[in-house]
Amino acid sequence: MSLANPTTNDLTVETMVGAGGHSAEFLRRTGPQGRLLGLDRDPAILEVARGALEPFGERVKLVEAESGALRDALGRSQWGPAQILFMDLGVSSLQLDDSRRGFSFSKDGPLDMRMGRKGVTASEWLATTPCAEMERAFRTYGDEPFARRIAAEVSERAEKRRFSTTSELATFIAELVPHRLRGRSPIHPATRVFQAIRIAVNDELGLLERTLPQAWEALAPGGRLVVISFHSGEDRIVKEFMRGLQQEATGTRLVKKPIKAGDEEVARNPRSRSACLRAALKSPPPDRRRHWERDREEDEDA
Repeated sequence: MSLANPTTNDLTVETMVGAGGHSAEFLRRTGPQGRLLGLDRDPAILEVARGALEPFGERVKLVEAESGALRDALGRSQWGPAQILFMDLGVSSLQLDDSRRGFSFSKDGPLDMRMGRKGVTASEWLATTPCAEMERAFRTYGDEPFARRIAAEVSERAEKRRFSTTSELATFIAELVPHRLRGRSPIHPATRVFQAIRIAVNDELGLLERTLPQAWEALAPGGRLVVISFHSGEDRIVKEFMRGLQQEATGTRLVKKPIKAGDEEVARNPRSRSACLRAALKSPPPDRRRHWERDREEDEDA
């Protein structure tokens, strides 16, 4: 929150509003005139956020849309530009904990994994994706060491009979891991594959690449882009994007290395273990930079 530096009257745009926890904090810190535009493609999660943010009244606008629709959503809101653009990537705890969504195999449920209403389910993806593409997804999105073997077996089985539940798929994958390696890892053998399928089904990396330029465009000079990622592929995209901003002199990275959760936070919230936070400050256009820097210095001296 400190890197976002919320101040009175700021407009915050959040591309994956989730249950509204971060949103509420931004609204509290930006005072009675601060506003927030929140996007989320999951209608069920959005309803939870509406309830959580109801006390803030007309200071909040929530839109059911994926982050790649940011430009259109901001235009329709007639708000902007933003002082804070906040992106909390990945899957929410509410989605993970709802067995009906099929994101986790801790409880049996339908093999869905979609974050929104559109697109193919995980079951359909497994039944229609070529084996080579499936292997690439398992290796790239899940860092799965047995990607080739698992992709071949899953593809062959899915052609004959679709996987329909999370426990069915998880059990099948676990049996493909060599016996000598079972039990050595603290994570379930299907964890990496489930992550990879979720990323592929929701086009998470492609969506991130389409959203970042729109997010930067939506910021006012002096605005801040703050991104929390949970996967090495996401963090790589964010790092390269922010590095490019600095090279083009359109922005400044506020941290050279990602900020990660400390031991205390991980103990309180184990899912924060893989979180990486990066942030960048937007520079003004060249013809306004001198005046902007002078105004900023005067503000700091005041």
